[in-house]
Parts: sequence; structure tokens; C-alpha cells
Amino acid sequence: MSSRMERLLGGRNRRPLRRASEQTDRAAPILKSPREIQLMREAGRIVAKVHAALREVIRPGVSTWELDQTALEVLQKYNAVSAFLGYRGYPANICASINDELVHGIPSKDRILREGDIISVDVGSVYRGFVGDSAWTYAVGEISDDAAELMRVTEASLMAGIAQAVAGNKVMDISRAVQRMVEAGGLHVVREYTGHGVGRQMHEAPQVLNYVGGDADGNYVLEAGVVIAIEPMVQQGTWQTRALRDGWTVVSKDGSLSAHFEHTVAVTNSGPEILTLL
Repeated sequence: MSSRMERLLGGRNRRPLRRASEQTDRAAPILKSPREIQLMREAGRIVAKVHAALREVIRPGVSTWELDQTALEVLQKYNAVSAFLGYRGYPANICASINDELVHGIPSKDRILREGDIISVDVGSVYRGFVGDSAWTYAVGEISDDAAELMRVTEASLMAGIAQAVAGNKVMDISRAVQRMVEAGGLHVVREYTGHGVGRQMHEAPQVLNYVGGDADGNYVLEAGVVIAIEPMVQQGTWQTRALRDGWTVVSKDGSLSAHFEHTVAVTNSGPEILTLL
């Protein structure tokens, strides 16, 4: 689940987005011990199992509520709970965002997948006190070439960012790699929502922008033991977004397609390790 969520709380509690350049007194990243990373590896593997189950059920005619229930069944099977349910009032186990919906789409029995849709599903687990967090965008049946290219470039930008999650690099090296890949594909990096540190809490320091900005966290030098959620959020027509009246769902401002890919990644002395894999 992305950090810096606009209109996060809904209703009267909605609060405006705070730009990275305005943030002060940023906390230092919390370094994880080998034992803690092992627990996060287990939490991440459960997230990967949820995604594997979702791949099998995503098809035309399925509701996003059914996807939520599939995720819940897998989480319960492995003695984990959703990291999202109840988080600042979020009402579901996963986020399910269709087509122009970028992030934080709320599953519903009324949202039925159709041939040609793309759907971004964000999954978070809590296992033995630690969070695993991963998002993936899926094709629903046969999709357009433009939609497939959006997905391809966004996934490639994730992998480019992960390759820079190396001890001694700065956070902005990740941001730069993501931005270059996306813009080389003629697409747009969303500015308002970001990756983040992750551990016992869903959102920890550092903030991980998907573009090179002026935030102080971009200058953090990565150390072994830092664990981050790298999550490019990319749109076809514009980087701008807007939030729907439900206070959660974020869509592209121009109605163009959106994609979202994310892995939880540990910085180690032998290079980046993706924790949200089977």
C-alpha cells in the first residue's frame, strides 16, 4: 500500500497530500536483524502465495469481492492477517484497482471484471509481527497492446529500481532508475504516491519516490538491513491523479490506464533480496 495517501481517512478526516519537499524531521530507517529479515521473508512468501492464488481466479465475470475473499482464505491458511484491513479505516483485505484506478480500490460485489480490463491488486500480510507488501497488475483475458505495454514497462521499472537497492547507493538511485525506465517508454510516473520502508509497521522510513525529487530521504545511503517496498505507479496519459468520493480510490486525472507493481526488498551485503517471492 503506497505511502503519502491523499484523502486517506475519508469524510471529515480527509487530509491533503503533503509534498515530499515540505517534509521535515524525517525518521531514520529501522535496520532489520537477520532474524527479523527471516520473519519478513516468511511474511513476504505468504503475500506471494496470495498473488499466486489470485492469478488462478482473475478472469472475466469475477467480482473484486471474490478476489478479496480468495486473499483472506490464503492469509488464514498460513496464520497471517491482512495488513490493510482496518489500517486507518480501510475496509477490505486487499486493494483492487481496475483500469484507470491507480491504487486503493475497494473490493466490491458490484465490481465485475470484464474482458480487456487490467487490475492492480495490492496485498499486505502481517505474520508474527512483520509486514510483507506486494502489488501486481494483471490482464483480464485478452487486453490491448497499449495496456500490455503499460504493464511491461511498469514491471521493468520495478526491476530496474530493485537492481539499485544496493548497500552504498542512495535512495534516489532507485528513484532515478524507475523514472528513466518509465519515461523512456513514453509513460508517466505518478508523483503523489510513493514506496516506503516496511517492517513492523506498514509505512516506515525512508520514503522511496519513483522519480528524482527534492525529498531529504532521497539522500539516505542504503545499508544492509534496510527493507523497503519499491512500487512504481505509472499512467499512460498523465502523472496527475485524483481521489474518488470514497476517500480511498485513486484514479488517473485524465481517465487513462494505470499500472502498479511492487515488491518488498531487503538490502543485504550480497545485493538486493526480493522478499515477496515464493
